[in-house]
Amino acid sequence: MKHKIPSFVAGFVMAVLFFALPGQSQAQKYSVKDHYTKAEYQIPMRDGTLLYTVVYTPKDTSVKYPILIWRTPYSSGPYGPGKYRHLPVELAKEGFIFVYQDVRGRFMSQGTFVNMRPYIPNKKGKEFDESSDVWDTVDWLIKHIKDNNGKAGMFGISYPGFYAAMACIDAHPALKAVSPQAPIANWFIDDDFHRHGAFVLPMFFNFYQRFGVKRDSLIQNWPKGLTYPSPDDYTFFKGLEPLSHIDKDYYHGSIAFWEDFQNHPNYDEFWQKRNTLPHYKDIKPAVMVVGGWYDSEDFYGAMNTYAAISKNSAGAKDYLVVGPWPHGWWNFGKDDHLGDIDYGSATGNYFREDMLVPFFKHYLKGEGQFNQSAARMFNTGTMEWASFDQWPPKNTENENLYLNADQQLKKEKSVVSSFDEYLSDPWKPVPYTNKEIDSRQMYDHLWLNADQRYASTRPDVLVYSTPVLTKDVTLAGPILADLFVSTTGTDADWVVKVIDVYPYDTPDSDVTGAEMGGYQQLVRGDIMRGKYRDSYEHPQPFVPGKVTEVKLPLQDVYHTFKKGHRIMIQIQSSWFPFFDINPQTFTDIYKAKKSDFQKATQKVYFSDEYPSRIEMKVLRK
Repeated sequence: MKHKIPSFVAGFVMAVLFFALPGQSQAQKYSVKDHYTKAEYQIPMRDGTLLYTVVYTPKDTSVKYPILIWRTPYSSGPYGPGKYRHLPVELAKEGFIFVYQDVRGRFMSQGTFVNMRPYIPNKKGKEFDESSDVWDTVDWLIKHIKDNNGKAGMFGISYPGFYAAMACIDAHPALKAVSPQAPIANWFIDDDFHRHGAFVLPMFFNFYQRFGVKRDSLIQNWPKGLTYPSPDDYTFFKGLEPLSHIDKDYYHGSIAFWEDFQNHPNYDEFWQKRNTLPHYKDIKPAVMVVGGWYDSEDFYGAMNTYAAISKNSAGAKDYLVVGPWPHGWWNFGKDDHLGDIDYGSATGNYFREDMLVPFFKHYLKGEGQFNQSAARMFNTGTMEWASFDQWPPKNTENENLYLNADQQLKKEKSVVSSFDEYLSDPWKPVPYTNKEIDSRQMYDHLWLNADQRYASTRPDVLVYSTPVLTKDVTLAGPILADLFVSTTGTDADWVVKVIDVYPYDTPDSDVTGAEMGGYQQLVRGDIMRGKYRDSYEHPQPFVPGKVTEVKLPLQDVYHTFKKGHRIMIQIQSSWFPFFDINPQTFTDIYKAKKSDFQKATQKVYFSDEYPSRIEMKVLRK
């Protein structure tokens, strides 16, 4: 049976909902039309292209206001006079001139849209990129919008976060404060559609089946999406393997960006020039980067955008905020829990009221103090906020936990030379969640802090655990999984998960009633497509049976494993369908045939010669 896809529900575009649901109960009580006047403009860029821009100006004209800009590929609608959108309530009540702009080639703006349009250094004449489009927009607004105070700010989440981040480069002198939130930074390495070369299947398929449709003229509504079945995503996406089925059965050549994926399977110039990180130099505006520990999409972008600015812009006013949130959720509501885990406080409200509003008030209005430390981070084990002068903190030491026999995780290397093994069947991949998710949804937004007991019982998942901790252990910073492995195939994916195991006498969850005794909470996990272990540009096959070192960088954490808990590591070779299936043969996966998919025996070694380990940054008091 076929079903029409529901209205655009997409984790990747949670940013779209930010202005529709900014604390919904508050939005329902706050009338934008009563407090703001709406006007629509077509602002000329340096090459003559006109960008649709809507401006909401406070009706109280007794004072002058700073301009706050949101640039988006997701529509600045509703379009037309008398049609108002919700504004972010906490900021709206403070008084700003709000500006929304459709980027080039999207909805009511002229031009051609380019995914993650590359930055052009030393632009000449009419050359443009996203940085110059912001410059031209700010310049026009400052000169033409009445009652502005001569200062502008910008923010955005996800793709709009990318546009906000690009605004920091070669910034207009009037642009004083920018908040890139979950910004895209590198689409091949560890953002959105790839994780160390592994392809994020449902997010791409569900997102681009509407976002990727080429428009023939200016439009005000989202293009019609595909019609496709809606069984659970595990079943549906297994039917899309090999990946050639995507175009043959659904896209039919209509999605140009899918063609780009197939034509650029490795980290070549196409992807490299879309890496934003080398360009954050000499940044002038104050920058507050925001991310979520459980962001399945652009956590890499948040952490590395902050790091690049801090490293390459001496004296920059660069701040980092990371809370216990999935993608974009910090701007939606209270955020006092996620899944079975209770945070004990309204972390979303806290961010907006105590960080976001004071940041823009201070740098755009000159009001109040913004005394935040360089990094304001939420500890996902103690459920407390902490401030640091830098991130990762100075007072950390690298510690290793080594894989040992009998599923043990120790500070000492194994005294015996041994290995553990499992059979990886590409047609029976390990699921990334134990929930049944509709195939038309992007993914399970709760999966990155979810219980892993369902996985630890599978024969194709290796499990290693410390003894019960006799004192608290706090990790603060990135984690490295350094594994010595072999495979009977010529390629393999390697998934490593860091897990907090709760004591057996832990009370049930106050939020959901879930059984928490022995709960295995995912703290951090990542995946590497093994052929990219030495180079993302030049993949290499495994030699069957040969012991090979694979270093998998896991993204940052700030988590306290409490006394009485245990630290667990799980290792597997699939995480489906969030990540596509590796055929386990060295091939171009986008062009693979069903015959390329083979079972493989994977081995993980531990000894003095092959010391498989997890390297962590442990915070010292």
